[in-house]
Amino acid sequence: MPRAYNFSPGPATLPEPVLERARAEMLDYRGRGLSVMEMSHRSPEFVEIAERAEADFRELLDVSDDYAVLFLQGGATLQFAMVPINLADEDSVVDYVHTGLWGTKAIAEARRLCRVNVAASSEEDNFNHVPPPETWRLSPGSAYVHITGNETIGGVEFHEYPDTGDTPLVADLSSTLLSRPLTVDRFGLIYASAQKNLGPAGITVVVARKDLIGRARPNTPTTLDYGAHAAADSMLNTPSTYAWYLTGLVLQWLREQGGVSAIAEVNERKASKLYAALDGSNFYRCPVAKRNRSWMNVAFTLADEALDEAFLRAAEARGLLNLKGHRSVGGMRASIYNAMPEEGVDALIDFMAAFEAENR
Repeated sequence: MPRAYNFSPGPATLPEPVLERARAEMLDYRGRGLSVMEMSHRSPEFVEIAERAEADFRELLDVSDDYAVLFLQGGATLQFAMVPINLADEDSVVDYVHTGLWGTKAIAEARRLCRVNVAASSEEDNFNHVPPPETWRLSPGSAYVHITGNETIGGVEFHEYPDTGDTPLVADLSSTLLSRPLTVDRFGLIYASAQKNLGPAGITVVVARKDLIGRARPNTPTTLDYGAHAAADSMLNTPSTYAWYLTGLVLQWLREQGGVSAIAEVNERKASKLYAALDGSNFYRCPVAKRNRSWMNVAFTLADEALDEAFLRAAEARGLLNLKGHRSVGGMRASIYNAMPEEGVDALIDFMAAFEAENR
């Protein structure tokens, strides 16, 4: 059967050329007679895979040698703890901007490890916007300022990043990394789980300014120490080799598309036409403030939530999968990451118009 359009927030759709190449190399990687899944992470073949993935990543985002690029495990969730363990002491104050569920989780984990100041929050408005930076109550001497660049569940995104001066800016960019150009040197540390724009689940990319790593707290377990991972080229233990390989293929595919500037044009066009369809209808509604609407995760509701299940069934019958919103907020959510082709968004818009005509 033809491939469906998968609007899942993660694990998410992958580029078809990447899947085709992985299938072709599944049993025999470049004449070696074995799969990447079977080869040693210390073998010359896999070391080459890892080195090329890092080189492509650095080229795509113009990452300087002042930064370490780490390919780790544990998802963004582990980074909620690794960031304060490596960048702050128990008595340090750290600032968090609270814009949704993932920010909630990051704050809860940091509170176990240091003193957290919630510098700004949109919780009272159901997380429908990013608080303007001029309203943030930052702490003098804070070890870092943490933001969630895109709240995957609520569809709220930073379209501009704040200047935090000498205080390192730390960002969870799981849903947006590589979706558009980024000035990396504005950040102290960036982390992103792969299963959105980078590849399959199993890899988390951390981009850390080198002067911020190697300072983990005493008695920090080795596997939680950025410095130890950097010294071991992200092979402190056996890494997620196949996920790393597939991430490398996605990075090669992105280069072939013209890089992040080219993919950003497509992403902006996809998001703009979907939001235009929502705003042009009284049947659908997007609850997010226009200035903070995510390019990657488009959250919306139907005027009559009693039609939600019928909408999802009809969408699936058309090959439009995984549009159900997160259980914490309900409604619908279309995740339209880099690998979602524009024709997939067009198909969704056509379906939404037809469903509205049949049910208004």
